[in-house]
Amino acid sequence: MKRVVITGMGTINPLGNNIADFWKNAVSGKSSAGIITRFDASKFRTQIACEIKDFNPETYLDRNEIKRSDLFTQYALYSASQALEDSGLNISQMDPFDIGVIWGVGQGGMETFEQEVENYVTGNYVPRFSPFFVPRLIVNMASGMISMKFGLQGINYTTVSACATANTAMMDAFNYIRLGKAKVFVTGGSEAPITAASIGGFSAMKAMSVRNADPLTASRPFDKDRDGFVMGEGAGALILEEYEHAKKRGAKIYAELVGASMTADAYHMTSPHPEGLGAAKAMQLALEEAKLNPTELDYLNLHATSTPVGDIAELNAVHKTFSGADNLWISSSKSMTGHLLGAAGAIEAILAIKSINENIIPPTINIENPDSEIPHGIQIVTKEPMHKNIKTAMSNAFGFGGHNSTLIFREI
Repeated sequence: MKRVVITGMGTINPLGNNIADFWKNAVSGKSSAGIITRFDASKFRTQIACEIKDFNPETYLDRNEIKRSDLFTQYALYSASQALEDSGLNISQMDPFDIGVIWGVGQGGMETFEQEVENYVTGNYVPRFSPFFVPRLIVNMASGMISMKFGLQGINYTTVSACATANTAMMDAFNYIRLGKAKVFVTGGSEAPITAASIGGFSAMKAMSVRNADPLTASRPFDKDRDGFVMGEGAGALILEEYEHAKKRGAKIYAELVGASMTADAYHMTSPHPEGLGAAKAMQLALEEAKLNPTELDYLNLHATSTPVGDIAELNAVHKTFSGADNLWISSSKSMTGHLLGAAGAIEAILAIKSINENIIPPTINIENPDSEIPHGIQIVTKEPMHKNIKTAMSNAFGFGGHNSTLIFREI
């Protein structure tokens, strides 16, 4: 099997419109939550979200790309452009069929769908749909437009596994490179779910925080008073490359991807297994593939979204997998970014990789009263970043439908 390394990264998310700002704000423990400005949410149960600030698509997208794409695709193109630029790849000197795109999107063009249906209903049901309705709506248009923008003709598709989506995409890219079916992949995930129907739907499930009077502290994983997640938006892009190919061209290598796994809870549509059985198995399988003992893992970026059931279920899985592993410290960056759904795994993989590069673990903010159900021995980085020698980092992402996914990165 061939080895796989990360040679480029890019992002746009509520904590920053590039990698440097994202990392700086994550380490600083900055909350990005606030009152929703995208639409009038005053009548909604949840009125807060983590929105991207100062998005200028023109930085990387041309006028036609903006006109023809939903926001989730614009975020994908924006972050992929950064990542490819960062990688230093000279695409013109490569066989275009050696470079693929496997991208993750959980929901797709919610804003496009809502606008088109609203126009139909308010227009006396006269069908005046845009010819761009379907292309803007469908989830695979993100991977398609990335390939078109850069002329990448290798394996190309979009994964969907709810909030595990980006990890699914990265795992597939990882496996295809190991099998020799591609030399490079643009991978990651994007999401633009801060819309009336999306916020309304999750609110109706009572999955989201209603701490509307104090949005900055609303996302509080592991705190006994947590009441649901805070919606986020954005994208994260990573360039996965076959190790020898990267080494030969003198690429900057951030880390090696050494383990990736997925399991299913087979339990409930929206709730995780309370004992975290599927999640624990995903972590165990990733460790086995990476040839690591549980005691050798330095950092784990948890899925932890700040929901009452999900946080403890994941910690139960961590306890089951890493009991007695005194070296392991964990944190949840969703306390700062909110939950980016299908893009969450991508930006959290970036943080896991940056933690290896910088030997710093970003904190989990807003933990004022730790939940009494947190298993004994779990070590959570809270309030301030932790400086620690980090050679290995794991990132979890779990999704509705019982999807569990785990990635492991190692210093190289």
